[in-house]
Amino acid sequence: MPIRLNPDKEYVADIKRQLKANGGYCPCNLVKSADTKCMCKEFRESKEGMCHCGLYIKTAESTDC
Repeated sequence: MPIRLNPDKEYVADIKRQLKANGGYCPCNLVKSADTKCMCKEFRESKEGMCHCGLYIKTAESTDC
């Protein structure tokens, strides 16, 4: 699964600052646990889409030959 950063550089910088201030835990989640440490469990287990805070985007691999 290809994973890339959100293309909005300002947004990425802001989220990274929040992650650093929050000890690496998702700034969008009130619970601090192994499941909410960036990259959160929800995102790691998803097939595609955006992570909870919008920092990462996962796209499904192409099935074309």
